[in-house]
Amino acid sequence: MNVLFVEDDPMNRRVVKDMLDVAGALMTGAESAELGLSLIDERDFDIILMDLRMPGMDGITAIRHIRARPDAKASLPVIVVTADTAVDLRDYCLREGADEVLFKPVAMDSLFDAIGRLLARGQGNLIG
Repeated sequence: MNVLFVEDDPMNRRVVKDMLDVAGALMTGAESAELGLSLIDERDFDIILMDLRMPGMDGITAIRHIRARPDAKASLPVIVVTADTAVDLRDYCLREGADEVLFKPVAMDSLFDAIGRLLARGQGNLIG
């Protein structure tokens, strides 16, 4: 399983990478939404983890760019990973194109459950 994690905080990227390593998944980290979008152009991923609040482009704008793609990558599963706990945030993210929302700190079982559900729905290539 090839995962892209778009997250500006290096410690958060490291924690998630350690979790994904346990499952044998390969994780590519991107410290900005702009870099994440560029990596999606260049590589194939099974799933995208997306932070919301980053310098420059925010995660929702990046999700909109992904969903507007003219190719199959427009349907890549996207899991928002955020520390924001606003009341209607989950519904907002889902309306804007996210497939799932996880709140930081992310527990390993919650992460694996979300990835497994999305990939089992046939949106990805592998079940981790």
